[in-house]
Amino acid sequence: MAESIPLRDGGTLYYDETFFPRAEADALFERLRRDVPWRQEAGRGRPFPRLTAWFADPGLSYSYSGVTHHAQPWTPDLADVRRRVEAASGAAFNSLLLNLYRGGRDSIGFHADDEPELGPNPVVASVSLGAVRRFVLKHRRTRETIELPLAPGSLLVMGGTCQHHWLHGVPKTAAPVGERINLTFRKIVGVGK
Repeated sequence: MAESIPLRDGGTLYYDETFFPRAEADALFERLRRDVPWRQEAGRGRPFPRLTAWFADPGLSYSYSGVTHHAQPWTPDLADVRRRVEAASGAAFNSLLLNLYRGGRDSIGFHADDEPELGPNPVVASVSLGAVRRFVLKHRRTRETIELPLAPGSLLVMGGTCQHHWLHGVPKTAAPVGERINLTFRKIVGVGK
């Protein structure tokens, strides 16, 4: 069931727990786990606690945390997911960052997708596959938090002023969890092209 969630200070969330039917989500997870050229990136001298890959339209690059990605061409699977996410979100995307969380020790700390090349109010759409993980948003000023358990096959879209006022992350967990793949769609609009 899809729901829209207004956030403090003009941010928006859209969450569709059943964006992909479970069987389709599981099959896509298996293909991506097997076929994507996963890399262990390091930023500022430390390896990220997850594996990554980046796909984009020709000529694009994306930099964050001391790492610069250059475009790999879209695969048929990823191009199909992109079309479906664009239709559901009403936004256009030209790049995709994939994260592979290999277990509960893999994570991503609190951050905002506010790099200059994403423009002033970026829309960021995220598809989750595999294990359920906690997604936490934290307001920069009030420290208010919102938690969502991201289901396999779900779509989460952050919009409005979300990246200005809210940080988000996937914290580590000691609970036994399986692997999770996250597909995060963005539109590169400025420097870095």
